[in-house]
Amino acid sequence: MTKDLLKGLNEHLKLEFRASHEYLAMSIWLSEHDLPGFSTWMRKQSSDELLHAQRIIDHLVERDQKVVLPAIAAPPMTWKSAEALCAHVMKNEQDVTASINELYAMAEKAKDRPGVIMLQWFVTEQMEEEAAARAVLGRIRLAGNTGVGLLMIDQELAGGSVPGMPASPPVQ
Repeated sequence: MTKDLLKGLNEHLKLEFRASHEYLAMSIWLSEHDLPGFSTWMRKQSSDELLHAQRIIDHLVERDQKVVLPAIAAPPMTWKSAEALCAHVMKNEQDVTASINELYAMAEKAKDRPGVIMLQWFVTEQMEEEAAARAVLGRIRLAGNTGVGLLMIDQELAGGSVPGMPASPPVQ
């Protein structure tokens, strides 16, 4: 593994841990605002981000590479609205996607086959993550960020499905 790819993977861990931390804070805020379906969705997203970080850590350990755990700043704890919160989720996912794409290109350039294979999973996962965030944000915007609309979306999320998205198998 090249030094640049190792550095990039370790730096990427910060994005995954930060997203997990922020999504947990979002889950709390949503719960406090009587949106338990949204809260459950964000709590699951938080857990998924930790699994993503663990996948990278496992890859590095299996390849006898140094793992550097990042410091994570305290996340914001308030949002102007559910729409603003979901827009923040979308931005986070886009940032993660950009980082994964950069890492994938580095692994390809270095002809690091194990890195490419591991990162391919992330490319697919990020397409799903962005699509889910976009779907929820789109539904909120369609509903006009109103009480009745938010409650309907909240009920869909409480049922375990992302509005407008087909059910997908759990992340492994």
